[in-house]
Amino acid sequence: MDLHQLRLLRELGERGSLAAVARALHVSPSAVSQQLTALQRRTEVPLTERRGRTLALTGAGQALAEAAMRVGVAMSSAEQAVSRYVQDPTATVTICAFNSAGMTYFGPLLADLSGEGNPRLICHDRDVGQNAFPALTADYDLVLAHRLGHSARWPPSLTVLPLVSEPLDVAMSVRHPLAGRPDVGVSELIDEEWVSVQDGFPLESAVQSIAVHAGGPLNITHRINEFFVAAALIANSPAGAPMPRHTAAPRRGGPVVLKPLRDLELSRHVDILCRPETLHRTAVRNVVDALRNRAIPAPEDGGRMSP
Repeated sequence: MDLHQLRLLRELGERGSLAAVARALHVSPSAVSQQLTALQRRTEVPLTERRGRTLALTGAGQALAEAAMRVGVAMSSAEQAVSRYVQDPTATVTICAFNSAGMTYFGPLLADLSGEGNPRLICHDRDVGQNAFPALTADYDLVLAHRLGHSARWPPSLTVLPLVSEPLDVAMSVRHPLAGRPDVGVSELIDEEWVSVQDGFPLESAVQSIAVHAGGPLNITHRINEFFVAAALIANSPAGAPMPRHTAAPRRGGPVVLKPLRDLELSRHVDILCRPETLHRTAVRNVVDALRNRAIPAPEDGGRMSP
């Protein structure tokens, strides 16, 4: 049964006439009558009867009106419960991220939100292709996703909160012949071995862009999705790979260095994806604020991400 129609029936029982109900709800008497007629079609016994010039409730109508009152109480209780949940800053928030974003943000985020009065954070890692990130918003409150600067944007049905935009450099071993250069050109890398990602993953198109700029296919010898695994491989081989400058940067003084491409601009965007209604929750907004605070570039290191 329609909740609005049940409310009108209850109001008729308490106010005594269609005109009184119409005045109270700021509608016309005919509109009230139409809704009560629609409700009557859903029941097998009469709900109202004429008593002189007044429309009154029958015994069945009174019973249904009392039930409508209890339904109204239950709905009010449910609305209050939802309101408390939406406004609760300590509610549980689920978040998933691709591997390098999880490595960058999960630990610091848990530390930032460890005190009383903060959300309870549940973290998941999901390493998927770019097209699969939007669907994850059905299972998690917040999704950390990445895409290249020239790739398709996220679906308009999602709320997209930009977190980081960073260049892609070429990672290589410190023993590589080009490691001493301040930057490298695509023409110098045509004959090199390359590490790429699995088909469909965001950085695959970065490798393809380098190949297009080079005028021919690259020599892809390894396919590794995880940047830190790729870095371990690069440290002990002549291979190179596109790698984000900040969120997956190798440690300074380590066996792997990043070299900017001087003749090709590649970048990646790290975004927070969620369903629009998710941001109605105070706890979710607090987690978003904490993530954005962690994404502020630190001036002392030239814009490197906060650890």
